Amino acid sequence: MSESRVKRLATTLMDATTDKDPLVHEQIFTALCYLGGTEPEEILNACEEYLRQHDKLAYPHRIIILRAMEAVVRSSLAHLDKSTAKIVIFLASNEMTRSKEIIFEWQQAASNVLVAVGRRFINKVMEEVLTKFQPGILPHYFIMQTFANLSLANVFGMVPFLNSILGTMLPMLAMAKQDNMKSVFCYALQYFSESIQEYMANLDKAPDPTVRRDTFSNDIFSAYEVLFNSWLQSREAKVGLRLAVVEALGPMSHLMPTEKLEEQLPRLIQGILALYRKPAEAYYVSKSLCQILEAAVNVGSRTLDAQLDTLLGALHLQICAPLDSSLPVQLKNHNEVLRCFTVLASSFPDRLLGFLLPKLEMGSEKTRVGTLTILRQIINSASSQMEMKKPFILSSMKLPLQDKSNKVKRAVVQVISAMAHHGYLEQPGGEAMIEFLICQCALPVDRSAHLAWRHSLETEDLTDGHVRDISVNTLFLISTTVDRMADVLWPYLLEFVIPIHLTNALGPLCKSLIFLAAQKQEEREESDLQLLYEAGANLPSPYTLMARLLVVASQPYVGEGHGAAALRLLNVLHLNVHKALGQLWGKKIPALVEHLEANTKASLSQKEWEEQLLKFLQKTLKSISDTSWTSQLILEMCKHLSCYNGSLPEKNFLYKCIGTTLAACSSKDLVRKQLQELLETARYQEEAEREGLASCLGLCAVTHLDESLAKLEEFVKSDVFKKSAGLFSLFKDRSDNEVEKVKSTLILCYGYVAKHAPKELVLARIEADILRNIFLYFNTKVLGIKVETKDLVLKMCLLRSICMICQAIYNSAQSGDFTFSRKAELVSQMMDFIKAEPLDSLRTPIRQKAMAACMLLVVLEPPLNDAEKAELVETCLGAVLSLPLPEALKERDGPGLEAGCTEPLWCDTLCALKDLLKSLLHRHMTPHGLQTMFEHLSPWIKSTKEHERERAVDVSAAILAFYQEKLNVSTVVPFYNVGLLIALFSPRCTDSLASIRQHAVDCVYALLYIQLYYEGFSRDHKDESLERLKAMRAGLKDPDVNVLYQVTAKRLPPDQLLSLLLSTLEGLSDPDKNCSRAATVVVNSLLKERGAVLLEKVPEILEVVHSRLREVTEDSVRKAAQQTVLILATQHKAAVVCSLLSNQLPLDSCSCLMWRALASELTLASQVLELLLDKVNRDVPYKENKSFLRGSSSERVATFFPLSATCALHEIMSVPESGPAVVGLYAELFVSLLLRVSCTVGVQLPKNMQSKERKSAGRGQPLRTLDPCSSAVETLKAMLTQGGSEEVAKAVAAGNGWECLRSVERHHDGVALLASAMAKHAGPKLALIVKTLSPMLNSIYDSQRLTATAFFAELLNSKVVHDLVLLESVMDSMTARQRDPCTPVRMLALRGLGNMASGSPEKVRRHGAQLLASMMNGMDDKDDPHSLVALEAMSSLSKILAFTEERDVHSMLLHIAIRIRPFFDSEKRELRQCSIILFGHLTKFSAGSCEDAFFEQILNGLVTLLLHLQDPKPEVIKACKFALRRCGPSMGCPVLCDMFQNHLHEDRSLHYGEFMNDVCKHLMQNYPDSLSRLVATNLFYFKSSWPEIRAAAPMFVGFLVLHVSRAHSQQLDLDELIAALTVLLKDPVTAVRVKVAETLGRLVRIA
Repeated sequence: MSESRVKRLATTLMDATTDKDPLVHEQIFTALCYLGGTEPEEILNACEEYLRQHDKLAYPHRIIILRAMEAVVRSSLAHLDKSTAKIVIFLASNEMTRSKEIIFEWQQAASNVLVAVGRRFINKVMEEVLTKFQPGILPHYFIMQTFANLSLANVFGMVPFLNSILGTMLPMLAMAKQDNMKSVFCYALQYFSESIQEYMANLDKAPDPTVRRDTFSNDIFSAYEVLFNSWLQSREAKVGLRLAVVEALGPMSHLMPTEKLEEQLPRLIQGILALYRKPAEAYYVSKSLCQILEAAVNVGSRTLDAQLDTLLGALHLQICAPLDSSLPVQLKNHNEVLRCFTVLASSFPDRLLGFLLPKLEMGSEKTRVGTLTILRQIINSASSQMEMKKPFILSSMKLPLQDKSNKVKRAVVQVISAMAHHGYLEQPGGEAMIEFLICQCALPVDRSAHLAWRHSLETEDLTDGHVRDISVNTLFLISTTVDRMADVLWPYLLEFVIPIHLTNALGPLCKSLIFLAAQKQEEREESDLQLLYEAGANLPSPYTLMARLLVVASQPYVGEGHGAAALRLLNVLHLNVHKALGQLWGKKIPALVEHLEANTKASLSQKEWEEQLLKFLQKTLKSISDTSWTSQLILEMCKHLSCYNGSLPEKNFLYKCIGTTLAACSSKDLVRKQLQELLETARYQEEAEREGLASCLGLCAVTHLDESLAKLEEFVKSDVFKKSAGLFSLFKDRSDNEVEKVKSTLILCYGYVAKHAPKELVLARIEADILRNIFLYFNTKVLGIKVETKDLVLKMCLLRSICMICQAIYNSAQSGDFTFSRKAELVSQMMDFIKAEPLDSLRTPIRQKAMAACMLLVVLEPPLNDAEKAELVETCLGAVLSLPLPEALKERDGPGLEAGCTEPLWCDTLCALKDLLKSLLHRHMTPHGLQTMFEHLSPWIKSTKEHERERAVDVSAAILAFYQEKLNVSTVVPFYNVGLLIALFSPRCTDSLASIRQHAVDCVYALLYIQLYYEGFSRDHKDESLERLKAMRAGLKDPDVNVLYQVTAKRLPPDQLLSLLLSTLEGLSDPDKNCSRAATVVVNSLLKERGAVLLEKVPEILEVVHSRLREVTEDSVRKAAQQTVLILATQHKAAVVCSLLSNQLPLDSCSCLMWRALASELTLASQVLELLLDKVNRDVPYKENKSFLRGSSSERVATFFPLSATCALHEIMSVPESGPAVVGLYAELFVSLLLRVSCTVGVQLPKNMQSKERKSAGRGQPLRTLDPCSSAVETLKAMLTQGGSEEVAKAVAAGNGWECLRSVERHHDGVALLASAMAKHAGPKLALIVKTLSPMLNSIYDSQRLTATAFFAELLNSKVVHDLVLLESVMDSMTARQRDPCTPVRMLALRGLGNMASGSPEKVRRHGAQLLASMMNGMDDKDDPHSLVALEAMSSLSKILAFTEERDVHSMLLHIAIRIRPFFDSEKRELRQCSIILFGHLTKFSAGSCEDAFFEQILNGLVTLLLHLQDPKPEVIKACKFALRRCGPSMGCPVLCDMFQNHLHEDRSLHYGEFMNDVCKHLMQNYPDSLSRLVATNLFYFKSSWPEIRAAAPMFVGFLVLHVSRAHSQQLDLDELIAALTVLLKDPVTAVRVKVAETLGRLVRIA
């Protein structure tokens, strides 16, 4: 390519800069850069010439070219020729200064070019720019901007010029009047100063090491005077200028003469500080101030000392100001101010602390937080200066440690973190810091605090949770990362484990202690883990530690879940607890921790967990086996009881631990003493305390039964609890309520003692000691009269104790020989409790607990007598079954109960009743026992109240199921009362309440099985009839109970028959249900006897039945009326059918019922179906009416009787009983209804019927819409369902086929779905269907020919046609339909022939030539304006090619390829897709004699296929991928073939650009001679109607050019190509223009 062409390309691209789209601009910029990467000199010259010649080109477009020039210069700077550089410099200089006005983007772009060139050619740039920087003349804004940027871009090259620049510039400062000029001078001075400092810092690398700071000092000072004294002080100075001055003063201060800086420092600092009044400028002020302070400190300024107070005050205010860290400028200002304090701390540590520490004593939150922030900064950044000040800093923290503000607390925690890293916490006073940190860790756990709380440092309201989080993190951080803290924290942190108020800190405390202990072990200092109590008197004792950590572990998920951490710490401290525990704890504690971690709070059983811990404690005490150690542990536990008053669950567990430890203690004196103390100090008012104390005594009784009982008796006799003759002398210093609570506790204690007492000892103590005292405390006498207590707690404790005592007796070693003498007394007491409960409410669990106690009592000896059992059963049944419904209980008792308590309490109470009755029955498992039980239940089972019956039958079902389960028949005995019992429950099987019916069936089921067991059948025997009874249980929810009355009228006179019949029919709507049922029986009996003589009266009778049905709602009556119609039809079927067909359409519900009645009898149903089919087939399906409004067009209107017959068929076939009749007429029904559907598509109702529909809707009757086609479709669906082809109907529905059948446009698709489903699910029925349907291919109705053709076409898709020997005839029918005058019929015929590839591929081979000829005829169809036939021909040809012999295809291969080629670019998606897929299939036959010719066809279509990979339709893209994969092997290029196979997967996305790049590379390597053909084809697509294709075509060309060799590139007419691209560069679509610009850049390759 000649030089002029490179220039032309560049010019073309630059011409396009006038485009308005930014994307195009960027691509032009990229293309110019690409051109410049290849020919930098030429492109830079071209750009320079273009800009010079296009003087009036608008600046936005000039910017693109200047940016490209800058990029080219940067990328090729090392190889750039001086002359070119000079041209570029001159151009950029002129562009930059061309306009006196500031046009920022344009002039900045030009300045950037100068800076880019200046990185290498600094002298050339300065030579040019300095010509425009003349003394006495104010320079252009961007001249100074360029100087400034050059000073940063090329420090070593620029600094030597700065002296002269400064000399020229200084006089100009006074000339600057505009703020923008003043600002640019400031920026220049700022950058100059920074570059000079960098130069001085790197003198060893500088070209002139003799340069000194003094060289610039005077000039900088002169500039300083103007900036500070004039510009900064000016009242007219705006924000921009003020900030520019401030930013410049910082770097300039480092270059000012020392004496001048010292002299100016007071004014300078005051002037800078004064700018803090503008908060928005604070960051720039702080940054500059920090640099000034650094400069002053570096020169050892003495005047700074005098300014220190002012400085500190101003800076302190900045730190105390509200800070929002989401605003970066505020955060940067905060950091700069802290840097200022760091600078000051290095020179004035005493003065700084003298200023800061008193601020900590001030009460202001902001002041304290700010001061603490500064303190943390100087602790971290000035550690050497602060080393000697540590005691002062620590002592000053006393007041902040007491501050309640969360912000102050957080600041203190941050200071503590800094102190830890710098050795402060090792000093005296460091303990207070650690204690403060632990206290913050103990703040309440706030689940919501785990939000991103660090998003703001000051502006948000900190919660306790936030403070706790940072404290926890800090504690762990200093424990694990600060080595020097190990000796400070270990074992000191153990002191904080014990206090209850620090419980929330236990998690992090344990975590840190475990880490510290592990660290000590790694150092092999085992002695360090042994706590030295002499050295640290405040450390908790081993007993205290064990008790505390064990109690904490009992509530493992409280707070953050510190249970596991407490156990791990306990394991670590095993040497300190006792030396004998290492092996045991090393095994047990990890297992406990693992159990915790495997559960959650919801899944862990608290009871089981506490039992595990108590077992662990038992084994620990057994391992230690030291009485003095155990005694000391008991004392420590008891001492700490009062500490847990605010944490009742933990206190309760501590009581259990005390009981367990007391049981392990061998000192009986200590046991008695501690029990006495526990009884005297307990807080009896609290339920958890009562429970805990009782548990404690119970656990103690395991080994100290006598001591526990004795101590309880002694306590009652003690001064604390003196028994007196009267109630009023008791507890003079206490309230009556408290007395009851003490009694309750003592009663509960006895219950727990009985529960835990040794089994071999308990029976001897039950009556003599335990029960005697329980009743002594429970029964109060006033003046010798027994007074019943009303205290609920006392009653509940008594009931629980009785239950535990009963269980203890039952579980004891000698329970079988034990006679419980007080059993009857206890049962009587329980019944008194039950009787005392109100019958209209359920407020307490007294009933439930009393019945539970009775359930345990009845199993003990001696047994209750019959009277006692009867009273007990009657009492309990009356107390439970008569209660109101739970909903009513909620309404009545709601205020006294917690929400949601009533329902569970009721369920528990009912379950307790069932358990009691089962317990009673279990002692008398005989028919008599069962009879006795149901004598009590019988009145409730027969109750008039539904809820009482329901409960009674529910209880009965439970009892009988229990009896059935537990029954063990050793000898065959009669179940004498089974009849009585079944009679009791049988009526209930038809109860109005569904649940009663179901439970009643359960009862009958159980009774019958019990009978079988008594007869001698084994328990695993299953009776089929009984199991069916069980199976029908679910159906009893909605029973159909009919009571039929039989009436005969054999002697009824004939003349009275009709009048009697009609009169009786009137009674069908009688309001009394029994009467209406009787009427139907009479009518049906009369018809059976005399109906044969009523032929002429059939319409009249049916009309009356129809009218009565409208008024009847009772199901049984309506069914009987249906029976009436059936009886008539058996005698006069033709008359009944004719009469019913005359009913109005749409059919109302009564007419539907009458039609359905005809389906219940097989012979009759078949005959009726034949009559209706005859009516459907013989009558004209529709009439064509001319519409005046529509001109010559006509509309089709359905005829009445075929429509009525269709509706009737639907109703009959919707009844399951019609199934056999439908099967018998399957083919006739199917064909008739399918053709009926085809004839009603698009057909309207008659006008008179439409008006009837509207009138019925207006009268408020339910509107039954009627559509001729829909009714036919629904009837066909019903026919398939009843004909055993339900799967066919489902398959059609799944494919939306029924909707398609109704559609004019998609009717044939619906028929195809139906045919496919029939072939799959109803194959054997097809032979007769095909025979019946075949004549319809010659029907006079187009719609019927279309439907028949569509059905046969789809049948050919299935193998079933071949299996039924129907293929040849169906294929011949399809071939004949190719001459049908209807285009859709011809199209469907071709589809059918194509479907043979799926259904009968071997037939395709046999008839290949004939099928190919048919397809070619289809593609050449002349009467096919929309190419529907051609489309189907191509689609079908694609199917059959796989099974066609090559010899049949070769003769017409090229003809097909050429014929389908125009369709590749069709506007219709389907034609493009189908033709491209067919082309892919044709490649299979390209071998042999056709290979070369077909390869030419591939090359001709390759561009099209590759471009259509960007087709707007995904289906076409998939087709192209398929075709390219098939074409690959025929192209003779293995690499290209592999690419097509690997990258062109149909469902995988394709990176088109990368793919085309690789394709073009291989095309040019293997087929370089095809370049011109490929490019020419692409040029054709430059005019495509699809923008995606228009964008792909130039990209294709660009990649071809990118990979073609220079030799083969001569094929191209480059001028023509550039011209075409230039035209396309004006395309309205942005993406197209972008690709054109990209390609233009690539054309430089073939220069």
